[in-house]
Amino acid sequence: MPPVTGDATRERIIDAAEACFGRFGVAKTTVEDIAAAAKLSRATVYRSVTGGRDELILAVVVRDLRRFLDRLAERLRRERSVSEAIVEGTLDAVTFVREEPAIAHFLVPEAAGHMQAAVAGAAEHVLALCCEYVRPHFEQAQRQRTLRADIEVEGTVEFLFRIITSLIVMDRDRDDDGLRRFLRTYVVPVIAAPASGRTASA
Repeated sequence: MPPVTGDATRERIIDAAEACFGRFGVAKTTVEDIAAAAKLSRATVYRSVTGGRDELILAVVVRDLRRFLDRLAERLRRERSVSEAIVEGTLDAVTFVREEPAIAHFLVPEAAGHMQAAVAGAAEHVLALCCEYVRPHFEQAQRQRTLRADIEVEGTVEFLFRIITSLIVMDRDRDDDGLRRFLRTYVVPVIAAPASGRTASA
């Protein structure tokens, strides 16, 4: 068997961490659990992931976030209407998190403290990653005057992230159509340009 490369070892450890978080919950998962799941020694885990468990929590979040952002970027390319892109993109995000145990476990109360510690020093990195994916679509929408000209990508991404998180944590048993109505009524008007300010081609 060929030697395992550093990158391959790290991915193996992240895979194991994701599985353990889903099985035991974030608060109860130890580095020993992760090492056992990866079939590696604890020393190897610490050499590959110098930040320990907090770094692994963030690594799992960022990897899953990239998976979702790839899907979101594709949806934004397909949607002709900014309003529908906001609605369907938010609905996609809520569904994605609810169906991804590795992410959902970070939103339950017992994981909050660990999640806060893990991302406190990396919030700007996560925000920049989200903005990197959506900025081209925002800029195009602003050129077409379908997005408010006075808003910035960073602030809008943060706003939508807070909306998505609240919809997940405070699940009010809305079906998809009910959630779409809620988003069109209360969220879209905050981001989309008024109809009178849009170009004829929009």
